[in-house]
Amino acid sequence: MELSGSLFHPFWQVLFAGLFFFALWYALRWANWQRLKEKSQQHVFFGAVVFLFFLWNLRVELLPGFYWHLSGMVIVTLMFGWSLAMVAGSLALAGIMLAGLNDWGGWFPSVVLSVLMPASITQVVLGIVRVYVPKHFFVYVLVNAFLAGGLVFVVMASLITSGLVLLDVYSWWDLKHNFLNVTPMMFFPECMLNGWIIAMLVGFKPQWVGTFSDEEYLQGK
Repeated sequence: MELSGSLFHPFWQVLFAGLFFFALWYALRWANWQRLKEKSQQHVFFGAVVFLFFLWNLRVELLPGFYWHLSGMVIVTLMFGWSLAMVAGSLALAGIMLAGLNDWGGWFPSVVLSVLMPASITQVVLGIVRVYVPKHFFVYVLVNAFLAGGLVFVVMASLITSGLVLLDVYSWWDLKHNFLNVTPMMFFPECMLNGWIIAMLVGFKPQWVGTFSDEEYLQGK
């Protein structure tokens, strides 16, 4: 999901900007740059950026300045971890802005809601599952990818809907009629996209998925 900058008062733009730069500072500090020294991993990383760019091109404008598209951030976060997922998502969103698909005023709201929040939720779910749930291939795919994708969608939809209503940008009726009524059709594609792609990656290219290891999830199961 992306939002136009015209929907927000400058105060909220500053708040979003502060949150983004705070998170970006930690992302750049904690990122596993050693992994990207490998040429093959560089290709995978920039391939993920291109994947997000083209995925986010497949969008629909539900209301003026309110765009919906599949996220895909769960996939990238499971592949590279929170820090590099933040960098990848930010690069992809910059490409969206350069392509003229959204205004630059929408950069900070969109990067917080479409990059920072999904990556953070995915990382939290991954941490909880690692501690409390048995380590198994199907658990990894079903919970960390499929269910996490659904959770990301629900949280994003809830925050954006409540925020736009509270800020008096759109009425509850407008959002209910143009967005909430069609969320079931958006929920399952998001779950399936993440679950399907992660299942294929851990099956055929497990070295691309940094949060998955054969020793932990497959051997002896």
